[in-house]
Amino acid sequence: MTQAEQELAAPARAGAPAPGTGAADPEPPPVAPLPPLTLRDGLPELIETPEALAAALDALAGGTGPIAVDTERASGYRYGQRAYLVQLRREGAGTLLVDPVALPDVPGLAAALHGAEWVLHAASQDLPCLAELGLRPRALFDTELAGRLLGMPRVGLAPMVEALLGRSLAKGHGAADWSKRPLPRDWLEYAALDVEVLIELRDLLEAQLVAAGKAEWAAQEFAAVRDAPPAPPRADPWRRTSGIHRIRSRRGLAVVQHLWHARDEIAAEVDSAPGRLLPDASIVAVAHALPRDPAALRALKGFTGRGAGRYHRAWSRALRAAWEVPEQELPDAALRGDGPPPPRAWAQRDPAAAGRLGRARNALAARADALSLPVENLVTPELVRRLAWQPPATVLDPDPDVALAAVAAFLAQGGARPWQVEQVAPLIADAVRGG
Repeated sequence: MTQAEQELAAPARAGAPAPGTGAADPEPPPVAPLPPLTLRDGLPELIETPEALAAALDALAGGTGPIAVDTERASGYRYGQRAYLVQLRREGAGTLLVDPVALPDVPGLAAALHGAEWVLHAASQDLPCLAELGLRPRALFDTELAGRLLGMPRVGLAPMVEALLGRSLAKGHGAADWSKRPLPRDWLEYAALDVEVLIELRDLLEAQLVAAGKAEWAAQEFAAVRDAPPAPPRADPWRRTSGIHRIRSRRGLAVVQHLWHARDEIAAEVDSAPGRLLPDASIVAVAHALPRDPAALRALKGFTGRGAGRYHRAWSRALRAAWEVPEQELPDAALRGDGPPPPRAWAQRDPAAAGRLGRARNALAARADALSLPVENLVTPELVRRLAWQPPATVLDPDPDVALAAVAAFLAQGGARPWQVEQVAPLIADAVRGG
């Protein structure tokens, strides 16, 4: 019997048309596109003079309620994370687009923002460059973080605008070179739209947080983001070079180290994103090939482009310096730290620790699911790994109350918020003790 005959002889599935009848499920009706988000007040003029800024700050002071805040950077083009545009919007004041290139000290802006609640989306991305301008919030509402706490499946600004406001928000210039002057009109429209509905989103999300019993959780999370200290410099930032995991030799790691630092120094000097001068892939290619001289280096792919060719002498000096490092001083294959090893190695190195981690992960996943939020927002995974790998003696105390208090103290010391400690400390204590 042929395959076609078998299909005809087979009993039809319930609710399915018989093979060969020509019947087919009807096409779902087309989904009407959402209306685009537009600027209610039109595009404001870019604020580039002290006089225009003073007038804008008067309007901001005369407004009411929270202030929507956003920035645009040029990290793919320039060195560092400085802001090249600051967008503000407040009820009664409209939208303000402030140029911190023309007004590097943004005089008076800190005082105008002082005391008001700031509304940002993914605030941790914008607060560092705002702090460089002397701008720090006294109160904060993060719409992305609120969406996470509410268990929203997509927490980008555009998806949230679609889900909560029924509008489409075009995204397309976020990765542009915002250091460019003059800024094109369509870029400014894009930037202005990012603060157009933040306050409206904030009010909707706050109501949902209250209804879900998560308003206090959100307040603690927002305060933690607001008060987070600047990240300390990494001990070995070159180890974050993309693709470095493919380098197995210590000499190759020395090549990565020296090329990375040479590139970073030049990038800072010429104010360029390091990857535009020399891509990570090119650095890794050198570390893999281990050329001995400038000619062999120049023959490698990635060392003939504009940036690589212009700074070839610097790359050659870095390569020579890497070869001159004594064998005993070459970098280790892995950065030594005080944290636990990767979990994939636990089963072999310490089966008991692997069991503790597995039980904790299962319990936390179930709790996160019950609370409708991502497990990483329930507790920082690194804290769980540290507790499971080498739990303090008090965590293993026979008295469950002592153990629970020890877990709670460990989590709090590691930065867990009170609501997180309340939710997860009993689960982790049971998991670590083998419950």
